[in-house]
Amino acid sequence: MAHVAYEPVIGLEAHCRLLTDSKAFSSDSARFGAGPNAHVDPVSLGHPGTLPVLNQRMVEYTLRMGLATQCRIAPRSVLARKHYFYPDLPKGYQISQYETPICAGGHVDIAVRDRENPEAAPAAKRIGLTRIHMEEDAGRSIHDQDPCDTLLDYNRCGTPLIEIVSEPDLRSPREAYAYMRKIRQIVRYLGISDGNMEEGSLRCDANVSIRPAGSEAFFERTEIKNMNSFRNVERAIEYEISRQIRIVRSGGKVVRQTLLWDAERQETRPMRSKEEAHDYRYFPDPDLPPVFVAEEELDRLRGELPEMPDARRARFVRAWGLPAYDAAILTEERDLADYFEETVRALGPEGGGKGTPGLEADGGAGSSAEGGEKAAHGPVKRVSNMIMGDVLRVLKETGMGIGALPVRPPRLAALARLRLEDRISSTAAQEIFEAMLEREEGPEAIAKERDLMQVSDAGSLAPLVESVLDDHPQQVAAYLGGKESLVGYFIGQAMRRFEGAADPRLVRALLVERLEARRK
Repeated sequence: MAHVAYEPVIGLEAHCRLLTDSKAFSSDSARFGAGPNAHVDPVSLGHPGTLPVLNQRMVEYTLRMGLATQCRIAPRSVLARKHYFYPDLPKGYQISQYETPICAGGHVDIAVRDRENPEAAPAAKRIGLTRIHMEEDAGRSIHDQDPCDTLLDYNRCGTPLIEIVSEPDLRSPREAYAYMRKIRQIVRYLGISDGNMEEGSLRCDANVSIRPAGSEAFFERTEIKNMNSFRNVERAIEYEISRQIRIVRSGGKVVRQTLLWDAERQETRPMRSKEEAHDYRYFPDPDLPPVFVAEEELDRLRGELPEMPDARRARFVRAWGLPAYDAAILTEERDLADYFEETVRALGPEGGGKGTPGLEADGGAGSSAEGGEKAAHGPVKRVSNMIMGDVLRVLKETGMGIGALPVRPPRLAALARLRLEDRISSTAAQEIFEAMLEREEGPEAIAKERDLMQVSDAGSLAPLVESVLDDHPQQVAAYLGGKESLVGYFIGQAMRRFEGAADPRLVRALLVERLEARRK
């Protein structure tokens, strides 16, 4: 919905659960999915006499995110206690960072598609980051499993999080949606989180305000919580913008408060007044020393970073001439991009695989992008079509990940090679792919067993072509009289006689050759 007279000003606080084996400050398991209160320990429950010990993997994962988003890394940062009293926080405080976060600055680049014109190229925008800091999670209050009481599950207490705080650079719910999708993509590429919003691995609080279009000053802001999907982030922000505009237009005043998003009723409702930093009574945690990050450690982590999705997408377009749309789909997930590249490699040099310019992670420095397109565009595009068609369809229908797909890259490459050599038709390729999901044989063996190999021998096809022309003298006369579009009719007749098992390009070439011979 467009709001012409008012402009939204949106900042997001994304909380991302890290994929560590143990909790942020204790050795207890951080694994998701256990029964209620199965993963609790004296440290996360705040028992007297316990002392926290910082999880080193938590620090490394936070630094990976900071480096991937071009943040400044603090050589010294401090862990602080953030005090508030809520049933799911048994200690009465949360260990977080306040005045000295480990990462500051940086940015995330998003691409926003226009829903009114989906074919148009997405608009690029850079969203600044205020900070990325470490903290531990609280427990979970469950309100819908008991008719009288709220139940508490403390499994989540102490699990390691990073909080990614954006600058208020977002100007629409659609941009907020694209930003959260990008955060999920980055953390999954880095291997630091699964980014699953439905399981709470990625959560989002949105700070929303409005201002008159063209004005620098804006009205009071509110904070929205409880958004458990990307669509709900977009819907909640859209609702809140509309609510604030209605208040201002009616002469009212927006009250600073924390709101909950009710997904069933599709509306926000008040939760409590909005806290300020002083309400939390932050102070450095006396039980935890400062975190020091050496430059040597940063160099090691930089060297371990994978090629990030934006760079990989640009390389796919530059080196192989893939359409930008294909490249975006293929690089959405790191595992899918790996699968695609492994398949291209398996095609070999003649198929644009081994030795193809641009295949290396550095983007093919010193190679010719134009040469890469000429050498590999056709074969690589064929692989792209197979993955975006058959592979992604099967993954969607079955819910399996790409790592569990029975058709591994070498077998898909062999199938693509049969198609590139016109030894099978497109229809046969789909039938063979379905069979490969259930069987371990190679595609050529399956094709031969099912009699799906195309006849590519001119000597075998020539008599059939002559018989088709002999059986249709009127159409031949019309073709020779100038109606050359009839060649498609002849191809159809020939393919029926071979039950689709003939190479259509060879059939066409033979038909044109024999027709031109009759002209003479």
